[in-house]
Amino acid sequence: MKRRGDPPIDALLPPKTVLDAVEMAVIVCDRFGNVLYTNAFTETLLGFGGPEYIGRSWLSLGVAEEDHEQAKDLARRVLRGAVWEGTFCNVRADGSTIYTRAYAVPLRHPSGGIEGLVIFGREALRSNQRDQERYGLLERVGERLAASLELPQTLRRVADTLVPQFADHCFIDLFSGDTLVRRVSRHAADWIPPAGTWADVGETVEYPPGHFNAKAMTRRDAVLVEDVIADYMKAPTPASKRLAEEIGITSIISAPLLARGELLGVMSLALSGVTVRPDPHYDGFDRDLIGAIASRVALAIDNAMLFEEERETALAFQKHLLPGDRPPSPDGLEIAWRYEPARPLESHGQGIQTQVGGDWYDVIPLSAGRVGLVIGDVEGRGARAAAVMGQLRAALRAFAQDDKPPADILAKLDEWVRTMSTPVRSGATEAESEGSQTPLVSVTYFVYDAWSRTLSFANAGHQPPLLVLDGEVGELEATGRGAMLGVRQPGVGGEIRYEEETRELPPGSTLVLYTDGLIERRPKEDGEYHSREEARELLYEAVRKAARGGVEAVANAAYEAVPGDIDDDVAIVVVRTAPTRLSFEERTFPAEPIMVSEARRLAAETFADWGMLDEQSELACLLVSEVVTNVVLHAANTPAPRREFVLEGALGLDGPGGLDDAWDLPDLTRREPATKDFTLRLRRGQRAVWVEVMDKDMRLPRIRSAGETDEGGRGLYLVDQLAARWGSRPTNDGKAVWFEIPLKS
Repeated sequence: MKRRGDPPIDALLPPKTVLDAVEMAVIVCDRFGNVLYTNAFTETLLGFGGPEYIGRSWLSLGVAEEDHEQAKDLARRVLRGAVWEGTFCNVRADGSTIYTRAYAVPLRHPSGGIEGLVIFGREALRSNQRDQERYGLLERVGERLAASLELPQTLRRVADTLVPQFADHCFIDLFSGDTLVRRVSRHAADWIPPAGTWADVGETVEYPPGHFNAKAMTRRDAVLVEDVIADYMKAPTPASKRLAEEIGITSIISAPLLARGELLGVMSLALSGVTVRPDPHYDGFDRDLIGAIASRVALAIDNAMLFEEERETALAFQKHLLPGDRPPSPDGLEIAWRYEPARPLESHGQGIQTQVGGDWYDVIPLSAGRVGLVIGDVEGRGARAAAVMGQLRAALRAFAQDDKPPADILAKLDEWVRTMSTPVRSGATEAESEGSQTPLVSVTYFVYDAWSRTLSFANAGHQPPLLVLDGEVGELEATGRGAMLGVRQPGVGGEIRYEEETRELPPGSTLVLYTDGLIERRPKEDGEYHSREEARELLYEAVRKAARGGVEAVANAAYEAVPGDIDDDVAIVVVRTAPTRLSFEERTFPAEPIMVSEARRLAAETFADWGMLDEQSELACLLVSEVVTNVVLHAANTPAPRREFVLEGALGLDGPGGLDDAWDLPDLTRREPATKDFTLRLRRGQRAVWVEVMDKDMRLPRIRSAGETDEGGRGLYLVDQLAARWGSRPTNDGKAVWFEIPLKS
């Protein structure tokens, strides 16, 4: 019997009819996440559903793999009796992506026990124009954040993504210690806040209690100000509040930047009258979306900050292994150099790295005003290449002080490089085996004498330098490039010979030394790469145009010659010879005691012509006397060697297989002439005078410890105490003893 107030019979619809009519996905699952029921709209929304999915895991309904952990969290919380709300990324059957807003509640038995869960889902991005613009925003943010590990670029890409599509104003403030510093201030329509109102990039920010940013950082959750009421809005300063009122701030979202449990800062977005929008207000979904974006941004910022710290440490490490920023000014040369590390993400299969490398260069002061120049490159990149580079630079500087020829220096350096490998232990990994290999190094070592204008050099597999003469650019003529250092592995016999070559550099000529990163893998606009020949032609042209300028202009032109980011670190050294001849005097004397006074007289006259102060001239003449006396005494007391050539056995001159008359043999029994000579060479620079005394005796001098009653043995001690520097070096036919006296104004 029908009672008063009961609904009509036809209004009592079955639950399935009602659920299928709802434009919202309804998914019922048991305690194990297996599907018990899906309504008709589930398949419409997700592309999956129907009887065939009963009994399967609800994750099979298109939940993206990246959100599986979030789905497990949903199940854990709901099965404990809580309610869960959040956003999922779903991949539909046709491969398209859809974001769904899910609301999950426990499925309870009449007795109160939880038997499963019920998930309600709707499309997170609706069909109106504003929401369509949001579609894919998370995906684009992720792509842009993944494209760089440099913090400024990461922050710039975040702002470019959000403004103006999603916000009229974007601010990102990051902690520096305990201070909050503004790092991003981006605005739509090229609008710029007046000075003294909103904090600019680089300025510190302090938010008062109750400010939406302060709330977001305190709660560690996104805060929505759906409709800004100007009278109640907190602001850091009265000026910032007045500006917000003037431009009509309507709605604000603030989200904390959290990574690894640490608060990095805060990101805030605002809508205002700067642009015209159909709905100038944010809603709850916008808050959730920005909260998700802020999580990704925070992780990217944290990674970028860690990478930036590592990169700065590596660059500081490498910078201290290389010469300082200001090149020296040796006599007869103008020098400029430039070093640039590669961009971090141009790794080309080697992984994301700090991009420090093994490029190195140096200018080494040698004896008597000569200068050693070096440019080199350790194969590979990273901290190991930089460490090897630092050891090589120190070793070459030490070897160079022996004043041996460049070819001998490279041979000694090659032998030293071979000792840098360590034996591979049994069972070592591939990475450990690779790390233990001998490094390969290309290097060219030059020695330049500014007074004779001679350049001696030897090459170990490095790029030949450019030579600029009278505005024309070409390569420095060389017979070969030689083998790289470290090519001959430890335990392998044989010897690699490095050829030494000598060239005379005309006045005003310019050398451009560079590493191969300058011309390798430089990208074109179409995505292809310049070949080495194309890059070298661009380099020639740029240097040719800048040849009339200073050495700094040439170095900058060389670096900028080939467009595009560099793939490898680059070192450039530009040297230019003096346009005028440097002052020097040279004379050869017989090695006789009477010539000591003659040598001193020549020195005194020369020093007077050069305008030296009397006290400096007297000191220099005293040291000239000591060095010349030492040479004369040793030349007089050393018997001339008798050279003999003895042939025994089968190599006798008369026996079978002996030397026949066709051999042009010198007179092996003659004695050297008893009279010997020495050469006094005087050189004047801008800051010092150098004196060299050269003779035919191969023995290098050393300081003796003279007793109180000894009549001699104090000459070199005086030189060591009174000269700024002194030393000796072997020459092709003897030795040279030299010392330096600084010029005082």
